[in-house]
Amino acid sequence: MKAFLRNTIILIALIVLDQVLKFFIESKKFFVDLGIVSFHYITNTGASFGIFQNNNVLLAWVSIIVLGLIMLLADKMKKQHALPVVLIVAGIIGNLIDRVFRGFVVDFIDFKFWPVFNIADSVICIGVIWLAIVIIIDDIKDSKKKENKPIKLKAKKHKKKKVRPSPIESNYNP
Repeated sequence: MKAFLRNTIILIALIVLDQVLKFFIESKKFFVDLGIVSFHYITNTGASFGIFQNNNVLLAWVSIIVLGLIMLLADKMKKQHALPVVLIVAGIIGNLIDRVFRGFVVDFIDFKFWPVFNIADSVICIGVIWLAIVIIIDDIKDSKKKENKPIKLKAKKHKKKKVRPSPIESNYNP
């Protein structure tokens, strides 16, 4: 129950942080340049790196389908996959809220050498990378367990047949 409560709090906190920052950036429409990074308001009707521009409805449906799949698979999820998946879900919901209520996603973090992004994009990327690392580590551990596990060969048990002694070998009298 503790993990569920923790994950729920993290999920809600990330969604609220994302939406509050987007609201602030959208309402102020300011520009702050700190050298390597700047913060300014940009709208995005596509996905990461500007792909699928003007496909907001399609991307909203893809988000809903992905959330549905995550919900269907949640009970099969390993304990160590929970937090990375919470980050992914928080990011998907954050951008889905934008797509449904604004008709676009608000992006505002600009590193100048990278496409402009937001908090939701960040937590999706962090969650995906974290989940990939956890899965790879699990696979390595599983393969090492299989390598170190002694192979047990089971010998077939033969049933002993009762053989009547031959008349020559014994005092057999029919």
